[in-house]
Amino acid sequence: MFLYILKKLGVVLPTFFGVTLVAFMFIRILPGDPVLLMAGERGMSEERHAELMAKFGFDKPVILQYGSYLVKLVTEGDFGTSIVTKKPVLDEFMTLFPATVELSFCAMIIAVFFGLPAGMIAATRRGSVFDHTVMTSALVGYSMPIFWWGLLLIIFFSGILGWTPVSGRISFLYYFEPVTGFMLIDSLLSGQEGAFSSAISHLILPAIVLGTIPLAVIARQTRSAMLEVLSEDYVRTARAKGLGPQRVIGLHALRNAMIPVITVIGLQVGVLFAGAILTETIFSWPGIGKWMIDSISRRDYSAVQGGLLLIAAIIMTVNLVVDLLYGLINPQIRHTD
Repeated sequence: MFLYILKKLGVVLPTFFGVTLVAFMFIRILPGDPVLLMAGERGMSEERHAELMAKFGFDKPVILQYGSYLVKLVTEGDFGTSIVTKKPVLDEFMTLFPATVELSFCAMIIAVFFGLPAGMIAATRRGSVFDHTVMTSALVGYSMPIFWWGLLLIIFFSGILGWTPVSGRISFLYYFEPVTGFMLIDSLLSGQEGAFSSAISHLILPAIVLGTIPLAVIARQTRSAMLEVLSEDYVRTARAKGLGPQRVIGLHALRNAMIPVITVIGLQVGVLFAGAILTETIFSWPGIGKWMIDSISRRDYSAVQGGLLLIAAIIMTVNLVVDLLYGLINPQIRHTD
């Protein structure tokens, strides 16, 4: 198992440094001068512009800027300082990260809670009306643009029915100092009547919108994996011995079918972060996605490249954990990979 872990780390580390290069170069491809954007409509003199360019190191060749950034990142864990807010990028990220985690976690709960049973039942009832309905719904859910789906839900549930708020994490009627950064937990800790229900009502629509694509993918993958496992000899043998359907599916089939499903769930973390950018923008959710969009529009080099690196590090960590789970669920993988 130790050698298996070392092999996986040997892939993750070079990938991370490759991401640092892509993240560093990405923002610099975009047109626009970050120093001039800082000045806004006021403008600035050429002398002041040159002074600020030198202060932030933008007057140096790009390769030297990248080298300096990489040295600070490796030796000090410094992801840079925002040129707009003047705050460390890591501090800003950690302040906003709980909002994105809360939204992504609830979206994944919805996706797994509905996707796994739907895929399992569709596989056991192959060719039935339920099977065709699940697969058609999954295809529609996967193909539906997030921004369009979000706007539809806002128009129907918020505009027409008035059941849910349009934006934000909690009503302006409630205010309390954040303890954990997770609104659901902090609203409970505040002890204010109605705060928790307000946080829930603000979370429902964004979580559904963000969880729709992962739900569709999980349902389709679960069905496919279950169909493959149900045709195996050991499943037929278990049925021939007189074991009940629930025991055959739950004990023998599901465990082996979960290996590719876990893969998909791990990969959906990246989808959630990508989808969170649009979802948070649509619902004005104050998380990492909205922060990244704002930083790109302001050409905040440090914030964009630092945010991309931190998100990439999280996604790679999750994928590493998924790979390690493979080895625990199926020991053969440790010897063949």
